[in-house]
Amino acid sequence: MSLEERTCLVTGASRGIGAGIARDLGARGAEVVVNYRSSDDEAQAVHDDIEDGPGSAVLAQADVSDIEAVEEMHQTAHDAFGRVDVLVNNAGVTVDRTFENMTREDWQWVIEVNLGGMFNCTSVCYDDIRAAEEGRLINISSVVGQQGNYGQANYATTKSGMFGFTRTLALELAQEGSTANCVAPGFVRTDMLAEVSDRVKQNILDRIPLGRFAEVTDIVGIVRFLAGEESSYMTGQVLGVNGGMEW
Repeated sequence: MSLEERTCLVTGASRGIGAGIARDLGARGAEVVVNYRSSDDEAQAVHDDIEDGPGSAVLAQADVSDIEAVEEMHQTAHDAFGRVDVLVNNAGVTVDRTFENMTREDWQWVIEVNLGGMFNCTSVCYDDIRAAEEGRLINISSVVGQQGNYGQANYATTKSGMFGFTRTLALELAQEGSTANCVAPGFVRTDMLAEVSDRVKQNILDRIPLGRFAEVTDIVGIVRFLAGEESSYMTGQVLGVNGGMEW
């Protein structure tokens, strides 16, 4: 699948799933805007990997919860490549506590980044996506938004909120031939999962019918499909990529 001459902005692209998505889109010939907040070295490595292949890349440092920084990132994308055809809202944070111990600050920070960041990035790129020939909005949610998860009331709320946002934007973009879809990964082998205790990881594995955690490559293939022409008749969908977990 070629994505040549498609400009793709991937938020949170320095590590984990975001880095995998950015590298994969670049490997298909896309022009990739690599967004990151603070991981300079990791973001540079993603940029260099894309530039070493058929794609092109530009770095765009921005905290997605800061609308002025997001506007500057959008300008960086326009200066480098022109209109943004594909926006992948991947950036997110966690602050995990049981609800009885969760503070208003814990709640607000996760809401501001995960939902506020999605709003900010979609807002500045909306006209681009609407005007593009088959523009694409792709939101990266989580199985936690479908099931809930102990100690993650704030995170689960943001990830389930993505579903309603995606379905509504799908309706509003449809008249222009652009689409909005959501990917809800299960538990993926990333730095975040590595921090979980072995006991908790085993409890999670016991709930996954396929008996393994997802690899980043399991997720990027779905995003690649949604970014391309082949997904032109799919919109407003939540794609669960979770090894068969019920929700």
